[in-house]
Amino acid sequence: MSEVGEFGLIKLLAEAFGIPYPPSREGRQAGLLVGLGDDAAVAPRPDGPVIWTTDTLVAGVHFLPERSSWQDVGWKALAVNLSDIAAMGGTPHLSLVTLLLPPDFCVEDALDLYRGLHAAAQEYGVTLAGGDIVRAPVFAVTVALSGLALTGALGQSRVLTRSAARPGDVVAVSGTVGDAAGGVRLLQAGSAFETDAERRLRDAQQRPRPRISLGRQAVRAGLRCAIDVSDGLVQDLRHVATASRAGIRVEANRVPTSDALRAVFPGEAAGLALSGGEDYELVLIGPRPAVEGLIDASETPLTEIGEVYAADEPHVAVIDEAGREVPLPRAGWDHLTRP
Repeated sequence: MSEVGEFGLIKLLAEAFGIPYPPSREGRQAGLLVGLGDDAAVAPRPDGPVIWTTDTLVAGVHFLPERSSWQDVGWKALAVNLSDIAAMGGTPHLSLVTLLLPPDFCVEDALDLYRGLHAAAQEYGVTLAGGDIVRAPVFAVTVALSGLALTGALGQSRVLTRSAARPGDVVAVSGTVGDAAGGVRLLQAGSAFETDAERRLRDAQQRPRPRISLGRQAVRAGLRCAIDVSDGLVQDLRHVATASRAGIRVEANRVPTSDALRAVFPGEAAGLALSGGEDYELVLIGPRPAVEGLIDASETPLTEIGEVYAADEPHVAVIDEAGREVPLPRAGWDHLTRP
């Protein structure tokens, strides 16, 4: 990287994805009034409220560089932000990307990273509007992403939030949970990923599929409460319970797990599903008629797993088949306190 320099890398990235650079009156980046190469990007003003989110992936903290392809890292860097937009019920719009690169970072690896970013951006309709490149002792990538909220008849925003759960609401989760945590276990153990089940868990960890359309469908169905499963199912439900000042009861035997997770980790699948993170599925919470209607209408599998109840203190209770609360030694991911 030190051989091509910052602006040489920008030129290579622009050329690789057909973006006009340096900026000119004749060439304009699709979706932007002013694009790559100026002091800032300029976009047409969208109708309605704008959602913003940002996330960072750091080598050795959020992924193992020796066990991950750079295209997968690029995909995931955008996907984790897309999942935040999905959890608000929005439509992704514009993205800015900041790269922190060691001077000996390989140029081809940087191009591969952007190939992954570009693939995710194309699949989910995101405009990569530029960003920043800085020198750093360790690789990291930060993505900032905007999204457009649905609006009501009077122009008010219609979004999903963590604070809208009410006693009597039911709780549902999309897809299956625990696969990404299983993938991490295999990566850390040096697995060769010889079976289809092991490869599914790896892909769940490295190539998450944000539930954008489901989030929008939930808003249209009248739901107002959601969160994506990033820190772990129980941990994320605690965020909802705290924001909504309520209790949430989860039936452990109803939490959906995949055949792959049960095949690879038969004795640990339930624990990984409850406490593992990075599945980027959606937890949707609302009145029973709305949730059941969404379960019937959605092309994405959606499973009812529990309910919201009135509580003096926010609490998440995981209940076994006998109705007893299951003790959980670790609820999920915490960026600052986890060893």
